Amino acid sequence: MKLLLIVTGTLVALILLVVVIGMLLPKTHRVSRSAVFKAAPEQMFALIDGPQTWRSNVKKYETVSIQDGRRQWRETDDHGQTITYEAVERHPPTLLKTRIVTANLPYSGMWTMNLEPRGDSTALRITEQGQVYNPLFRFVSRFVIGQTRTVETYLRDLGTATGQRVEIRD
Repeated sequence: MKLLLIVTGTLVALILLVVVIGMLLPKTHRVSRSAVFKAAPEQMFALIDGPQTWRSNVKKYETVSIQDGRRQWRETDDHGQTITYEAVERHPPTLLKTRIVTANLPYSGMWTMNLEPRGDSTALRITEQGQVYNPLFRFVSRFVIGQTRTVETYLRDLGTATGQRVEIRD
């Protein structure tokens, strides 16, 4: 019985420590990663602005609507979570800004995707400006998953979609 109390107390203390650390972390973060692709900016823009079915974790993609001239779409991931996004700003083939419009998630944010021609290649830089509201999720995002994981996965999947192995840079 004493051992059970010690184990339970230790687990409760660890969870409280994680939550307190999460509360001390900033709610907002800004991360950026880039990669160079052997493709024209127009080809790359068509991929990032079109259906995201080439992404490894997107199982369903559907255009939802166009409101105020902004296209919205819904993606369902491999865990069954559905999130709606909106293209906030488009300047083909050099800039695409998107944001999450689904309410009541433990996070939100915006991606800015800048495409820069480099001879026969295109450099793509993705900058994520995110907010993580739940302190526990903030801790996990920062120390377990990593705040750059989604951007890096996106860039790797884009490399696969274009038949390339990409080197991701800060």
